[in-house]
Order: sequence, then structure tokens, then C-alpha cells
Amino acid sequence: MTTQGVLLEHPSRTPSIQRQVRQLTMQIAIISDTHMPRGNRRLPDACVARLREADLIVHAGDLMRLSVLEELRALGPVVAVHGNVDEAAARAALPETARVQCEGAQLAVIHDAGPARGRLARMRGRFPGADAVIFGHSHTALHERAGDFQIFNPGSPTDRRRSPRHTMGIALAAAGRIEFALVEL
Repeated sequence: MTTQGVLLEHPSRTPSIQRQVRQLTMQIAIISDTHMPRGNRRLPDACVARLREADLIVHAGDLMRLSVLEELRALGPVVAVHGNVDEAAARAALPETARVQCEGAQLAVIHDAGPARGRLARMRGRFPGADAVIFGHSHTALHERAGDFQIFNPGSPTDRRRSPRHTMGIALAAAGRIEFALVEL
């Protein structure tokens, strides 16, 4: 039986181990480029449900207004960076980059990871020691891996631009490893 990605050989005989495994696996909900408020734009209900379930919410910039950060904080703990269209108050309150430890895995967060050509190597060089870099800006979902290093863009849950669907990301971190999944909304 699998409990959040960890194999248990005899789960019926080890209920306390199952509880411990669940506690040692961290679920991270990842969004970017929400660009709110704008018109009647809001986070989709499925996105809000995943944000509530998560142990940590990561927003990779372009919230636009500081009020969006406060709405996210009402759902759970948040790590966020500012983006290029954020108002002055949001830019002042949020860093350009952030790092966070998640069950032994180190995540870095930035809004704009630059041009696609050489991005993975550039992010590895910019964030030494990070296991993964989460970024946004393009509104286009992306997951690339080279060995033990990954970059991940969740796309946007509210402003898909050229992408076919609104998206967000989910990551599971455990025992120094992190796995990403894209969620279509």
C-alpha cells in the first residue's frame, strides 16, 4: 500500500507507522501569475480546495495586490515572491527570491527565471544547494529535470494566456526529495 508516495509493506499491522509517514510527507500547493483582482477574476474552487489541503502554499509572483497575499494566508502558511506587475506595497512586502526547507528538500522561488534557452543550468547556478526552483512569469506550465535538480512552473490558475488550460502545481516533499505534479483546473 502507498501512503503519499511511501511504500508500506504491512500497513494493517502498522497503523502508527502510517500516521508517522503522513506526518513526514509535506504537501505543497504551487501557484503563480494570479493577477488579481482584475475584473471578476478569482481562484477556481478546485484551486482553493488544494490550497487549503496543503501544508504550504507557494506563490511565484504576480499577485498584483497585497490583499491577495492576505487571502492566501487565511488558507495556510505562504511563501511568496514579488513579480513584475505587483503593486508597490506587494513589492515592498515580498522578496525577489525565497528559499524554504521542505522535509529536507531545499526549494528556491523566483518569479522570472529568464529565457528558456539555458534556464535549467542558469537556475542551478543561481541557487546552489537548491533541489528545485519554482518560477512563474510565462503563464506556461513546465517541469524539467537534470539529475537531482528540477525546475517547475505551475502556469496560472486564473490567466492562461497561450496555455490550453488554467493550471497549478502540487509537490510532495519527503526524506530530502521532492516530486512535482501539474494540476489542470
